[in-house]
Amino acid sequence: MQKGSKSLKTETLDLVAERFRLLGDPLRLRLLQTLADGERTVADLVDTTATTQANVSKHLQLLLRAGIVRRRKDGLYRYYSIADPSVFQLCDLVCGSIGARLEDQLAALPPAVVLGGGKRKSGAERAPAWPRRGPRTGDPGARYYDVLAPRTRAALAP
Repeated sequence: MQKGSKSLKTETLDLVAERFRLLGDPLRLRLLQTLADGERTVADLVDTTATTQANVSKHLQLLLRAGIVRRRKDGLYRYYSIADPSVFQLCDLVCGSIGARLEDQLAALPPAVVLGGGKRKSGAERAPAWPRRGPRTGDPGARYYDVLAPRTRAALAP
């Protein structure tokens, strides 16, 4: 949906919502990420995702019905590959948006929080992890400062 485009019919919006629901599962995203490198058997996907064969097969079936992956049979093995590469463009857009948001959040943190490159600070320098609100401030933005910066950096790392 582009800004300024005409409104979509309810049926079309339902299809778009279904696609987003389908891509909203972390295991399905891991399967797609693995398939981005090329065709894989179910056994390969089970090994890379560290889950059960039944679980992988169930999620692959959903992706297959949606036309995101394709399947071919060769003897006893079934090979899966990406049928709709546009799914990666969508993931890139979402990852870029998340990265920009995390950068903005990191930039908004007070300098004392970001100092030290994410290293553990001494008790005097470190914001308390509990209670959830900053000490005597009631500021909901003061939660977990000493945890947020390292996690944010890790999320932004290539």
